[in-house]
Amino acid sequence: MALRRNRPSDKAGWTLLPAEGREGEPPEWPLTEPAERELELWDELWERPQAVMWEELGQHLEVALFVRCLAEAEQTGAKVDVRKLARQYLDSLGLSVQGMLRNRWKIAPGAAPAAAEAPPREEAEPPAPRRRTARDRMKVVPFRGPGA
Repeated sequence: MALRRNRPSDKAGWTLLPAEGREGEPPEWPLTEPAERELELWDELWERPQAVMWEELGQHLEVALFVRCLAEAEQTGAKVDVRKLARQYLDSLGLSVQGMLRNRWKIAPGAAPAAAEAPPREEAEPPAPRRRTARDRMKVVPFRGPGA
């Protein structure tokens, strides 16, 4: 399956997530006593667009396990296995580009931020000089015959 196709038939099956993320308070922490860092991550993650789908799919426990794993993976000297597991969670929860593709999730285009008005230019800047290509740098060597 080509990932960059843009055919009408490809639009079927994709879920559009709100760019502004999930609204409301995060769900209650489902595991045993959380560390401070785990609560910070928990709150941040439940504001993301993907959280809309986690809530719909009832993935509270999976997100909490990811948070606990990520908090451990952030520590200096964390085991490689813990970091690999955190990476797998990123994909399965749709927090990586690959995970978004696998889950067939797209983030809706958000409202365009108000463009800051640039002050008008008095003079147009001259265009930058063209960079020489490899072809430009080749030196023509005249042929002087065999053995010359």
